[in-house]
Amino acid sequence: MLITFEGPDGSGKTTQLTLLSEYLNRQGYSLFHVREPGGTSIGEQVRNVLHDMANQEMNPRAEVLLFSASRAQLIAQAILPALKDGKLVLCDRFYDSTFAYQGYGHGLALEALRQITQFATDGLRPDLTIYIEISPEEGLRRRRQDKDAEWNRLDDLPTDFHRRVHEGYRHLIAAEPDRWVVIDGERDIEAVQTDVRAAVMARLTQS
Repeated sequence: MLITFEGPDGSGKTTQLTLLSEYLNRQGYSLFHVREPGGTSIGEQVRNVLHDMANQEMNPRAEVLLFSASRAQLIAQAILPALKDGKLVLCDRFYDSTFAYQGYGHGLALEALRQITQFATDGLRPDLTIYIEISPEEGLRRRRQDKDAEWNRLDDLPTDFHRRVHEGYRHLIAAEPDRWVVIDGERDIEAVQTDVRAAVMARLTQS
């Protein structure tokens, strides 16, 4: 099973995924934990380019192709082999981020993004997507206050961009409600994690 985590910057999704991974390991599940962009040697190099504050002039079309290149490598080199081995794969962001950030955020044509995504993923889709809901303003505030957080080129885009991303996620969730579980991320970490575990365990017991 492929479970992905999505959410605005600063939502705490990475923390929640890590806590879930530790919990599922204790329950005896065989796990594989990856992130986007990155997850492979090639993908991490692409991640550095995408996040580098020196690359402010990056065109959104170039941006989406770089994200998709990292994704294609991650799927072929890491995710598919793990799934074939019977592992539960947890992925910190996946193609929904492309539609939210490059589609709704930057305004690129969604149909073009669907074609690029289909090519990059070869049709691989998440079985479950956990969305950590938080306002863009609160997310950016948290990012700025977190001394350990990587403030990157995308974080640095205007607040209006992040509001469009937030609205984009709402459209994506409405289009596929059975795949998404929305969890309020503006509570304390423990309360959020309780709901994350409940959602994931409910889906695992159905499979």
